[in-house]
Amino acid sequence: MAEEDGCSSSMTEPQLEAGGDKAADGMRSTADSSESGQDKPDKVDLESNVELKEDVRDLNLRQGDVVRQGLFQNEEEEDGDSGTDYFNTDIAGTQLQRAERIGDASLPDTFQTNELLYYERFKAYQDYMLGDCKTSEVKAFTADYLEKVLEPCDWQAQWCTDVFDVLVEVVDVNYKELKAQVKLVVPLQCETRGCELTEEAMNTLLEATLYKLPLQELHVVFDESGDFDQTALALEHLRFFYKHIWRKWDDEDEDDDFDYFVRCVEPRLRLFYDILEDRVPAGLVAEYHSLLERCSQKFQEFSSLRNGISSDSESELDNVSMVDGLRMYEQMEALKRKLRIIENPLLRYVLGYKVNSGQQSCRAKGPRASGGRMVHVVSVSTTVSQLQSLMADKLGPEFSGEEFELQFHSEPLLAVSACYEGDVVIILPGHYNVNSSISIPDSISVEGFGLPDEVVIEKKNKGDSFVESTGADVKISNVKFIQHDAIEGILCVRQGKLEMENCVLQCETTGVIVRTSAHLTMNMCDLYGSKGAGVEIYPGSVCSMVGNGIHHCKEGILIKDFADELDTMPKITMVNNVIHNNEGYGVILVKPSDAAAVQEDIPTDEPLDKEEEGEEEMKGEMKMQVDVDVPLIVVDDCSVKEPVSYSSCYDVPPEFTEGNDAIKRELVATSAKKQRCQKSRLKELGVTQADDNLLSQEMFVSIQDNQFRRNGMGSFGTFLY
Repeated sequence: MAEEDGCSSSMTEPQLEAGGDKAADGMRSTADSSESGQDKPDKVDLESNVELKEDVRDLNLRQGDVVRQGLFQNEEEEDGDSGTDYFNTDIAGTQLQRAERIGDASLPDTFQTNELLYYERFKAYQDYMLGDCKTSEVKAFTADYLEKVLEPCDWQAQWCTDVFDVLVEVVDVNYKELKAQVKLVVPLQCETRGCELTEEAMNTLLEATLYKLPLQELHVVFDESGDFDQTALALEHLRFFYKHIWRKWDDEDEDDDFDYFVRCVEPRLRLFYDILEDRVPAGLVAEYHSLLERCSQKFQEFSSLRNGISSDSESELDNVSMVDGLRMYEQMEALKRKLRIIENPLLRYVLGYKVNSGQQSCRAKGPRASGGRMVHVVSVSTTVSQLQSLMADKLGPEFSGEEFELQFHSEPLLAVSACYEGDVVIILPGHYNVNSSISIPDSISVEGFGLPDEVVIEKKNKGDSFVESTGADVKISNVKFIQHDAIEGILCVRQGKLEMENCVLQCETTGVIVRTSAHLTMNMCDLYGSKGAGVEIYPGSVCSMVGNGIHHCKEGILIKDFADELDTMPKITMVNNVIHNNEGYGVILVKPSDAAAVQEDIPTDEPLDKEEEGEEEMKGEMKMQVDVDVPLIVVDDCSVKEPVSYSSCYDVPPEFTEGNDAIKRELVATSAKKQRCQKSRLKELGVTQADDNLLSQEMFVSIQDNQFRRNGMGSFGTFLY
């Protein structure tokens, strides 16, 4: 009986808290029923009581499992999380897929873990692996995470290197060193690439490593039980982190007080998936990888030089090395800054990147050797009446000279590819689908024979941009472009001059991009639908827009101002444009945050979409311009003498045109800051007498009579980075 009493008491203690009261109620109800209607037993049957309590406990456990399962199910449905980071251990079997080996089947299959989605990796790093740790705490947090989820021993994995894959068994894990102690699985199971490997040689190699291997090089062998799912996922998160997220120089980051996940992990992870899903231009991807390689090489050189310098030595050689080290450090910091700009999704959009104009895949052909010119007629099918109209209205009056030849094409891309300098492409009415970007490297003319809605060119597949112009003098007219899935923009003027007239641009990603040193003339065009800016204007470019409609975009016009003081302001002409129904601003200027201190009288930390007009304000602006040697802005003859109300001339309400003056004031202040920085830089270089032609830059020829209607955030604003 003593043993029975002990058993009874021990069974009562581990009852669930939620079910303890129910068990007691059940005991009381049983006792009451026995007193009321049945004979009362002479003694208490402890064994029956224990069985009853066990039944009640099992019932409560099952009810608790049902509740937890329902809660987890609702949470997964709401969050849309597949739950691959941490599984419910009550569910039997693995939830991961098998990664079947291709070719040699001597090795067992592993878990398929390298196809995780963005949010799965995001959640793993944010919630489990890194949290809110600092840069100096990354290794400690990672070790703690692995200690919680990794099986400590008795699991098989493939040791994968560039030369071989071999099957090993893990006998212990050193979490702080991120290494596992292993032993070779006998008989030897391996797959080699370009070499032969024996069991004795592999044991010798493992002995040289003290039988300790990096966890990143281990891939867990597939197991259907589900016991090793967390181990396989943890190793995948570790492997991905040190391959794509972590940088060698992160340990020396001066911003160690800030959250490492927010500052570094999230933007780098987002960039990786943007590149994977073709949302980043190929040129920017190439530049990013080049910067990474250069920065890694520079960091290695800097570390080697630093380790070779003695702290106590005052020799001339060490002094020279310190100077070299400082120069390397500055170069490395400049590379790291460029990397951060590309990694930040917002800065990546507003700042973009500079393309080396000499690296275009499509080079200019120049004039024909024979000296003649070709007229390329594009049409899928042509009727006699169309040919008669084409001859009477176009070919006869303009191209009847002996130097012109005629050639027919079925696609616009084929016609442009066949062009030499001075050729003309005439596109007859029709709907044309193209599968790749249209590059225009020569000075040619592309014109639709009809209204823009009748001559439609549509691109559906992905690509950096729809139309790229690098020719010295290119003209496009009377064509409608429809963009789908392009990454960079519907039209990009990389260099040279492009003149567009009476065109329609139906965007889906970004609109027209005017790169540094490029020249765009855009007249009587209609642009809409861009998820970014309708027109992006880079420093040092020339952009003339007259009589255009820019609407239903994220932003209307984006004027970019890089941090480098040597970048010149673009020359802008904006006359009689209607910029309306854009989600953000009609016109937005991107500039460094320190530009806000250029002039105290001109606030730039807030959008200048509602400025008061008055004679005193205009006089103050003119005085500021003279003080900093910025050329006066001449819109027309009367604008210098007194403010002009454009609404009185064109019968347009003042609230639709007030953005013109705001744009001019902001560009004056920004250009003043640029000019002072340039003078200071030249003075540091020893140039006492600067060439006024180099320093003087007219920000724009004319900004007037533009109408701003129903833009979500106003006519004009600034973005400080």
